[in-house]
Amino acid sequence: QVQLVESGGGSVQAGGSLRLSCAASGYTTSIYCYGWFRQAPGKEREAVAGIYSRSGFTSYADSVKGRVTISQDTAKKTLYLQMDSLKPEDTNMYYCATTQKGDCWLQPHDPYQYNYWGQGTQVTVSS
Repeated sequence: QVQLVESGGGSVQAGGSLRLSCAASGYTTSIYCYGWFRQAPGKEREAVAGIYSRSGFTSYADSVKGRVTISQDTAKKTLYLQMDSLKPEDTNMYYCATTQKGDCWLQPHDPYQYNYWGQGTQVTVSS
């Protein structure tokens, strides 16, 4: 079992920055991929970024490429999402997720690859 707890969400003006954190606990040595996803009410969950924990390889959704950076601190068992140049359309609930599937990197943006999810943190960007 793995537990994930996100933090760092909030309200910012367009063009501002936020850094989301996701603290992992439990059986974290078995983790292969981490991902950040977001979801607005009534909409499907969409991928933001993913990282292959064993190598540090990263992948980003086209909608955020160049504006966000996913990273991990393996010693602290913490995942981060640095978001810059935020836009009103980035307003969403953001979730971190992880999986113990060894082939997760084949489809790092597929939410069905992930079997552990945090409770989410709200990001609101005003114009």
